[in-house]
Amino acid sequence: MSNNIIIKEIQKELVEVKDFPNFSAGDTVSVSYKIKEGNKERTQVFHGVIIQRRGEGTSETFTIRKMSGNVGVERIFPISSPFLESIQVLKRGAVRRARIFYFRDRRGKAARIREKRSFTK
Repeated sequence: MSNNIIIKEIQKELVEVKDFPNFSAGDTVSVSYKIKEGNKERTQVFHGVIIQRRGEGTSETFTIRKMSGNVGVERIFPISSPFLESIQVLKRGAVRRARIFYFRDRRGKAARIREKRSFTK
């Protein structure tokens, strides 16, 4: 058996998998995560647009970008982090790429992402 297969099996056993909604690049999400400051613990919420998802299994991460004033802020979250409490999808975005790094150069109205249209019967 290959070492990679053995490592993946051990990671599956040790890391608990949380049930998060499906999301992809272009979606606007709200992520709640725990922050420990000394002996206190609080929950902070990060709203932004998913720029990319990368990796697989326990090593999967996703990057969120938001504008704070005139400054762009990006944060990378590991999907298997014990500090992640919840991920809420606010809007589904219609983008043609898996990694939307061109979004970093956009400002104002150019930084809008079209919303995916859902057809319900």
